[in-house]
Formats: sequence, structure tokens, C-alpha cells
Amino acid sequence: MPIPKLNRVVKDFSCAATSKQTIQLKSLRGKKVVIWFYPKDATPGCTTEGQGFRDNYTKFKNQNTVILGVSKDSLNSHEKFKEKQKFQFELISDPDEKLCSQFSVIKEKNMYGRKYLGIERSTFLLDESGKLRYEWRKVKVAGHVEEVLEAVKNI
Repeated sequence: MPIPKLNRVVKDFSCAATSKQTIQLKSLRGKKVVIWFYPKDATPGCTTEGQGFRDNYTKFKNQNTVILGVSKDSLNSHEKFKEKQKFQFELISDPDEKLCSQFSVIKEKNMYGRKYLGIERSTFLLDESGKLRYEWRKVKVAGHVEEVLEAVKNI
């Protein structure tokens, strides 16, 4: 599957999400879409990043922007994470890594000398026509949400 390229329309997808929703990308046409991939629910970095999107949710909404979080965690785990952190946006469950593969975010990682495949923290910004306008890979959490919000304002 080809990786999305800047200034090209992203291939449609349909995925199970929190709030018993199925997110279909093409149904979001007319809105900007932030898709942030993160390794695991309720871990320190992922929680901090999610809180940043939560705390700036109104600013994104005022810019006609939908926020979607994605990890391989189950919908049950996502619902607990969303409720505990009071996220106003949906979290997509991608246990089979189809969406992760579409965006090429599964990378080899190394923890305590053990190599494994996992999600590389990454964010993608699509414009109202579904074109990929910005991508951030190997994201460092500090200042990231503010950078994404600034990019949203510039398209």
C-alpha cells in the first residue's frame, strides 16, 4: 500500500472508534483532520500528548478541525483512557495495524536491549479536501500540539 504523500489525497479508510463510532475518512471531507498515532493508552508520553490535544480542543474545533487518536489498543482500553482523560475526540482502535501500515508508522523499536515493532509517535494533518498537508514523525511531545495547531491555522 503506498504511503500518503504530501499534497495528495489520502486513501479512504473505515475504522472502529470510541463512542461506538465507525470513522470513515471520506465522511470528514470539508473539515481539516488531525490524525495522531501513539504507542499505548495511559502511558506517560501518550497521556501528555492526548492532554495537549484535549486542552486545545476548542482552538482546533474553531479551525474546523477534527482530532483522531490512533493506537493498537482495544476499544475497551480506549474508552477507559478517553473517559479518564476527558478527551472530547475519538480514539481509533487499530489492532490489525491496517491504518498504521497505511501511514507507515510501525517501526522497529528498542527497549532495554529488546527489539520489537511498535507505533512511532506520528501526526498527520489533512486539509478539507482530504489532502495530506503536514506530517510529523518521531514526535517529541513537548510543544508538539502547539506546532500542529499553528499548521492548522496556516492551511
